[in-house]
Amino acid sequence: MSRLERHAERHLVARIGWLRAAVLGANDGLVSTASLIVGVAAAQTGKTGILVAGVAGLVAGAMSMAAGEYVSVSSQSDTENADLARERAELATDPEAETRELAGIYRSRGVDEAVSLEVARQLMVHDALGAHARDELGISEHTTARPIQAALTSAATFSLGAILPLAVVLVSPGSLMVALVSGSALIGLALLGGLGAQAGGAGVGKAVMRVTFWGALAMAVTAGIGHLFGTVV
Repeated sequence: MSRLERHAERHLVARIGWLRAAVLGANDGLVSTASLIVGVAAAQTGKTGILVAGVAGLVAGAMSMAAGEYVSVSSQSDTENADLARERAELATDPEAETRELAGIYRSRGVDEAVSLEVARQLMVHDALGAHARDELGISEHTTARPIQAALTSAATFSLGAILPLAVVLVSPGSLMVALVSGSALIGLALLGGLGAQAGGAGVGKAVMRVTFWGALAMAVTAGIGHLFGTVV
């Protein structure tokens, strides 16, 4: 076996399915739980009440993320399956037309007419549905919808993100709780943004600035609301 045959390239697109759910879940868990804690703490609530609110936010948020991802990705999966069923029926009723359609796709990409037709015929013999799914519908192994994977990933990463501000509450004195939770959340968001950008091959600096800005804004707004209602009450 040659070196090229042994070598399996690892493209970043293979990470799309789980990376999106993981980054979204962890960021949401950290931002929403930290914001909730900061808002409740700003209302001058005791540590026990803050912890109860934080844990409730973790559980509710994880379940909400899992349900939301499952429903959303299931809808995508249903659409993909419907398209595949239609394509399967067309392949069964008029394979020659489907071969010409596939050849036309390759011609539009710059392949010679004779070559494109030969490639289409060979692919139709090898895996007709797979060829049409990939080249006509844009459905591949790496991008296909996986509802269970997305739901579990979102719930798990949301919970992991939410643990940080809860842990800070446990060790923080009351007078410094808001500052410590906010600071640790921003550091955590910066790390998550950097890791997500690096894993996805994107620019780290821009990703870090984006997540920390919106995280800081969310905590500032909830802190203001908590302070306002705490003063009124």
